[in-house]
Amino acid sequence: MPSAPPPASAGDGEDDARPAAETVLGAAAIARRAVGPEESSAASRAWWDADADEYQAEHGTFLGDDDFVWCPERLREADAHLLGDPAALRGARVLEVGCGAASCSRWLARAGARVVGLDLSAGMLRHSRAADGRTGVVVPLVQADAGAIPLRDGSVDVAFSAFGAIPFVADPAAVMREVARVLRPGAPWVFAVNHPMRWMFPDDPGPDGLTVSQPYFDRTPYAEVDEDGRAVYVEHHRTLGDRVADVVGAGLVLERLVEPEWPDEWPDGLDAVWGQWSPLRGRLFPGTAIFCCRRPW
Repeated sequence: MPSAPPPASAGDGEDDARPAAETVLGAAAIARRAVGPEESSAASRAWWDADADEYQAEHGTFLGDDDFVWCPERLREADAHLLGDPAALRGARVLEVGCGAASCSRWLARAGARVVGLDLSAGMLRHSRAADGRTGVVVPLVQADAGAIPLRDGSVDVAFSAFGAIPFVADPAAVMREVARVLRPGAPWVFAVNHPMRWMFPDDPGPDGLTVSQPYFDRTPYAEVDEDGRAVYVEHHRTLGDRVADVVGAGLVLERLVEPEWPDEWPDGLDAVWGQWSPLRGRLFPGTAIFCCRRPW
């Protein structure tokens, strides 16, 4: 469940303080410009391959090897049941879109589901294989773009995404259409993304992150680029209305929109700050939007 990284600082002599991916990929500046599907996909593949080790080192304890945490607010599927009756998941064919290290998929596999994890990044899937070894729960994996899911029509009973893929694709409507295609009639599709209103604020968990810095309706992507202007990291913004339009346009039904509230208590040993998420911001406005959808019968 990544969010936009801090601004690139190439050339300031502080590479050790920057994310490893920024250094490896040569991030030199922030650009607000159009980024098409091919450039966006290439940037995401390279970024998450380069960032996988650091991401897991920073967030692996929070996510666990076989836990299902929907968002930094720590809403867990074991409590929320957003995918439906847990008993109905036993034997169900489940697809996780943008699985990363597949901790959510592994939790579902323990519950008896037949899960496949899909991710663009070989680096992130490598961490999934390592978690397979630690837990003894093996999740079948597919390396593919979320806009071209290599599964048969109507072959999936449940699909979900916990901050995977959707914020990083230039054409999220295509992802919705692909998910709708592979779902059987009546099957749920639940996905969690950064709450669109967060786009207005800086990625700062402190007081400076409480001041609006850009228009909510500005859909220009956030991109980090190298010295030649090539995108090395891209995150795309869609308004709430856009997300709903993408869902409905794919022939899906939106049944519920969940905006998790910040927890009053935080588990011992875990840092309450996750990138731009923090108690300060979380208690004032939402950081996550979870869309609970279904392919109609």
